[in-house]
This record gives sequence, structure tokens and C-alpha cells, in this order.
Amino acid sequence: MGDGVITKSAASQMEPTMTGWLFKWTNYLKGYQRRWFVLQNGHLSYFRAENHGIAPTLSIRRRRKFKGGNQAEMAHTCRGSISLHGALIYTVDLYSFVISNGGTQSFHIKASSEVERQSWVTALELAKAKAIRNMESEEDDVEAEESAMSDEPDIMRKLETRLNELQICCDLLEKHWKNLSKPLGDIESSDSDMLSKSKEISEKAALFKIASNAMINSCNDYLKTAQTHLHKLVKVIQHEREQRQRLQEMVETLAEQHSKLEKAANAHAHRAVSASENEEDDENEFFDAVADGGQNSDVNDHFTLDIKTRTGVRRNSSDSSSEAEETQETTQVVVVTGGKHPTNPLKSDANKTETTVASFEVAKASRRKRRTKIPDKPNYPLNLWSIMKNCIGKDLSKIPMPVNFNEPLSMLQRLTEDYEYADILDQAARCTDPCEQLAYVAAFTISSYSTTSSRTGKPFNPLLGETYECDRTDDLGWRCFNEQVSHHPPIVAQYCEGAEWHCWQEFTMTSKFRGKYLQIIPLGNAQVEFLKSGNKFSWRKVTTTVHNIIVGKLWVDQHGDMEIIGKGAATGINCQLKYIPYSYFTRDSQRRVKGVVMDNGNVKWVINGTWDNQVEIAPVTGNTGSTSNPVYQTGTPIIAWKRNDPPTESDKMYNFTLLAAQLNEPEDKIAPTDSRLRPDQRLMEDGKWDEANKEKLRVEEKQRAVRRKREADAEKAASDGRPYTPYKPIWFEQKTEEGSDVITHIYKGNYWKCKEEQNWSECPDIF
Repeated sequence: MGDGVITKSAASQMEPTMTGWLFKWTNYLKGYQRRWFVLQNGHLSYFRAENHGIAPTLSIRRRRKFKGGNQAEMAHTCRGSISLHGALIYTVDLYSFVISNGGTQSFHIKASSEVERQSWVTALELAKAKAIRNMESEEDDVEAEESAMSDEPDIMRKLETRLNELQICCDLLEKHWKNLSKPLGDIESSDSDMLSKSKEISEKAALFKIASNAMINSCNDYLKTAQTHLHKLVKVIQHEREQRQRLQEMVETLAEQHSKLEKAANAHAHRAVSASENEEDDENEFFDAVADGGQNSDVNDHFTLDIKTRTGVRRNSSDSSSEAEETQETTQVVVVTGGKHPTNPLKSDANKTETTVASFEVAKASRRKRRTKIPDKPNYPLNLWSIMKNCIGKDLSKIPMPVNFNEPLSMLQRLTEDYEYADILDQAARCTDPCEQLAYVAAFTISSYSTTSSRTGKPFNPLLGETYECDRTDDLGWRCFNEQVSHHPPIVAQYCEGAEWHCWQEFTMTSKFRGKYLQIIPLGNAQVEFLKSGNKFSWRKVTTTVHNIIVGKLWVDQHGDMEIIGKGAATGINCQLKYIPYSYFTRDSQRRVKGVVMDNGNVKWVINGTWDNQVEIAPVTGNTGSTSNPVYQTGTPIIAWKRNDPPTESDKMYNFTLLAAQLNEPEDKIAPTDSRLRPDQRLMEDGKWDEANKEKLRVEEKQRAVRRKREADAEKAASDGRPYTPYKPIWFEQKTEEGSDVITHIYKGNYWKCKEEQNWSECPDIF
């Protein structure tokens, strides 16, 4: 194909799908401004009129020239662009609509009429569907690249052919020059009247000769260089191919050896457990008559430990109270009474929370008995390399993975584990100093990472519309509700409420597998509001890296900077936390977190600890040293958080904590979309992994079929000129966050009422 020739498919890719004038929100001073929008190749871009000299009075010819997509000019003068792959598109009113990619970028756009607004929304939805299909076809492109690598000998032969052709051209050029030189010489030796003309021809011919000789010399040099390095290139490529083959064989051998060693270790452990059980049976023959109090002692000890953790007795290491006083404190539970609040059902209509102190017997009678363990994790061999070698450089959320890599919990349930130490928020709610309150909030954010130090299993990716509820008001004093509100990109909306606070977050992430490690970068914000003081705090999670994906023992590290920003009554207060990455060369302890709480730039509290064990907070009492390198004097440190010991035999149940083991416990009268009703996840927990893999493929294919139908309906609506309503969540709705222009999902507040009435009419059939 010659230069300047564009194929029909390439031309269609360059042609914009839709262009036109719209009004884009800029800021509160300028409001909506008129901009030229171009929808092309899965991106929506906009331009300022003065950049292109475009005005409403432009001629049709000039407008067509702009619409045709002068790529260099458009790329240079584009004022902004947003990718439609994974974008959220929704209408606001008759003329306005919003495009958001998960909170980091949003376009607020207004059309001149309802018809124009609907035309753009329909075109954007179709472009989004096409962008998703193109993204999913990347795997085919990778396979094509691999097949091209397998044709290396053909490429070398073609290169040699081109070099031979270049040599032939050089020979022809030299031959033609000799033919030209002969008649020029004849002209020079002819009549005198042609002497002046021959001189002119001779000069031009000399210039041609010089240029031709230079070209011939350059071509000869290129030919020699290419011929010299061609053999080296072939050897290098062959060497790399052999190295890759040896590495693949070595990794597969290591995987087989690891599987055999794991089987042998499990068999040895099983024999040891059987032997110990036999010994216990022999001993139990002498203790058949055990008192009732002895039978329930373990249960009572567990209950006391759980309440002690919740009431915060463990934090104050300097407490010298007697064992009787400690037991008395642990038997206090909070019973919430009063009417429901529109935003926080645990808050009364009078915005006051009534609490009563009940005895141990009353708490035990009203408290649901929950399980303390799940079935042991079975040992299923898996060829790790055969799966992971095709995942390098790709987003793991788009790769179908077997349950062998998972743990029997969904991402909705995994996010609920953030509230395992929600008693820290209860303690923060009792603080009158907002800086001290923020120090406890910082400890709470750090505690959410404690389970990741030993948990390497991947949670199930939730289906679109999947939900999860966790009501622990009877023992832990909070309840939480989650919903998968978007699939491209995957977004989870969460709302949790306690007696004196409520917390919500919109969680999405990007992940890439780099061969040796997997990196997960969270997106979206989490927020907490304390009802009594009105203080609000917002933060975003740090980066998580899973190391030794292919060979070696998996381990997890948290690293990066986290900023917790005060809002509302706490405006001006913020906390800076630094998660220090793992280092082989430091003398300090690993997994450290350091930070400070500042009030308008003045440090008030210091935070120090590790994200897998405990965190201490201390008030600042003085400051010495220079301005650039201050040294803070602090008061007595307070243990704001300390990790609970894992259950016995936690290693046999995916290294779950006690709360994690209870998250997937079956429960009646829950929504039909609840994660606990997901069949593949339940089969995996029961140890039936083969059946779980089959069910996982079924439910995922069912979800893809629903998405294809939704795309077909959108295309049909566009062809018929009818408006099409995209998917909307059931229990959350998109709104602009108060005090900012960020679009986020806000809890409607109607789930628990629907549960009470058992009204699940709006729930889709996803399982």
C-alpha cells in the first residue's frame, strides 16, 4: 500500500461519531460556557471556539474540515477529553447530563433542547458499549502479537530481500550515471555555440553525480551494517526465545514441586491431627461427668473477650483495675431505642440517642449465636503458570479466574471487614477535641489493613446489582449495607451506621499484574460523620502490592501517602499519614505508619505504629528544633488500636479473622441479591471447588448475556429515535456531594424498611 493511502476501516476510525455545540460547566464564576464537542474512538473531547477560529457563522466547507478530524490540530488544541470505557452517563434534567469516570473526572453538560440532550446521551451510550467491546478484544490482539513473534524467520528473510533490492537500485543508479556521462561528454566536444549550454548541463550533471555518489555510499554503508548485524539480531532473538522457554519450564517445574510439597505437608499435618484426636479421645474416657459450668467456660471466655475488645478496655495499657471491675465493664451493652431518622435509622427523630445498660443475661438472650469457624480449605492442585502467563499487563478484573485463587467472600463482604474495629469510631465520637477525634479516625483507617498481612486470597468480583447486608447492632453496635452499582468500571457503594456516627464510601480500583507482583490502586473516597459534633472526615486508601505472584510465598505490602481531610465543623483540620514501603535494608520495623494531625498547619497529635499490629496516638505538648526540622514533645501515648488475635486454626480457613468467618454465614429473609446466596461462592466455602468453578462460569455468562441485551436495547432505541434509560442502582443514587462538584453514590435509606416488609420487588435476578 502506497503512502497517503488510508483503508476504509482506518478512515471510519478517524471519522467522528458525533460533533456539535454544547454548554459545559466550568466554574461558579463563569457557569456554563459554549464548547465544541467531538465524540470519536470512545472518547468525548471538547474545544474552545477561538482555538479553531470556529463561529456559528462559519461556512459549511470550513465546518466539514473541522469535523473531518484534523488529528494533529485537534490533539494540539483539545481542552479536555474523557474516556467512555467505564464511564457513568446519566441525565440530570430535561437539558443536562453528566459523564463521570468514577469521581476523578466529570463533565457537566447542558444541551439546547431535550431532543439534543437525548441524542447525545444515546450516542454516548453506544460509544461506551463499543469501547467496552474493543477493550475486551485486546486479548485477541495480544495473541496476534504472539503469532507475529513466531514468524521471526520470515521477517528476517523479508529484511534480506529488501536489502538485496536496495543493492540492485544502487547498481542501476550507477549504470544510468555512466549512460548519462557519455552523451554529456559528446556535447562538450561538439560545436562552440553549444559550449555555454554544455557547461550548464555539465554543472547540473556534476551536482547529480555528487548526490548520487553520496546516496550510493550511504546505501552501501547501510547494506554492510544491516548484513553485519542481521546475523547478530538472529542470534539474540534465538537466545531470548531459548531463555524464555527455559524460564517457563523452570517455573512449571517449581509449581509442580510446590504442589507436591504442599500435598506432603497437608498429609503430614492430617496424620498429626488424627494422632492428637486419638490421644484426646483416650483422655476423655476419664472425664465423662463434667459440670455445666465447665462445659460453657470457653463460650463465656470468648464472649468476654469480644465485648472487651468492643468497649476499648484493651487500649488503655496503664489501667490497673481489678479483674472484677474489668468483667463488670465488659458486660455493658448498648441497646438503641427510639424512632428512625431519615439518614440514620439508629438516630431518633429528636436527634438524640437513648441508651440503657443491660445485664449479661439480657445481652446473652438478645444476642444471636454466630459461628466461629468455616469448613477447612481443601487442597486442590493447580497449574499456576498456565493461567498467570496470559495475565501479564492486563486488568485482573476482566480476566476469568478459577476459584482456586479466591477466598469464599465477595468484595462486598471484604469491604465490610473495614469495620472490624468500629469501636474506635465509638471512642472517637466521645472525644470533645476534634483533633483528638481525628487521631482516632486515623487509627481506624489503619486498622482496616490488618487482615491483609496474612490474607492473599482474591475475593469474588461482585455481579452488577449484587448486595450484602451485615447487621451487627446486637453485639458490635453497627450495621452495614453494600451494593455493586457499576460493572464498567467496577464500583461498590457502601453505607454503615453506628449509634453516634455513620460512614460511607464509593470504592473502585485499578489493578495490573506485572509478573512478579500485583499492584492495586484504590479510587474513590471514604467518609465518616459524627452525629453529635457534626465533624466530617474524608480519605482515600493507599496502594496495595502483592509480591511473589509466580514463585515463592505470597506477601502483601501497603505503601503510599494518605490524607484525611476535615469537613463541616472540622474544616481546617487534617491528618497526614505515610505508609512506609517494605525495605530489606532498614533497621526499623516493617509495615510502619507515621503521621500527624494538624489544625491549620499546627501539629496537635502524633500517630505512630504498624498497620498489622497496633497504633499509638500522643498529644503534642511542645516543639523544639528548627522550623524546617521540628522535634515534637508528646504526652503519654495512648494505644488507639491493637489487633485481635486470630482464631485457632485460622490457617485452615483462609486466614480469616472471627468477623470474616461470620460474614458469609447463611441468614433468612435477606435480599435475593445478597452475596450469601451466590451459588459459586457457597460451593467454594463448602469445599466443592469443581462445582464452584462451573457455577462461576454460569453466573458470569448470565451477567454477560444481560449486558449484551442491554446494549442491543440501547442500539434499537437509538435506531427508533426513542430515549433509552441506562442501568441504575436499586439502593443508591448518584448525586453531587454536598460542598463539592464530585458525583458519588448516596444511600437512599430504604433497604432496612424493605427488609422489614420483605419487599424485594425491585431486585434483579442475577444468580
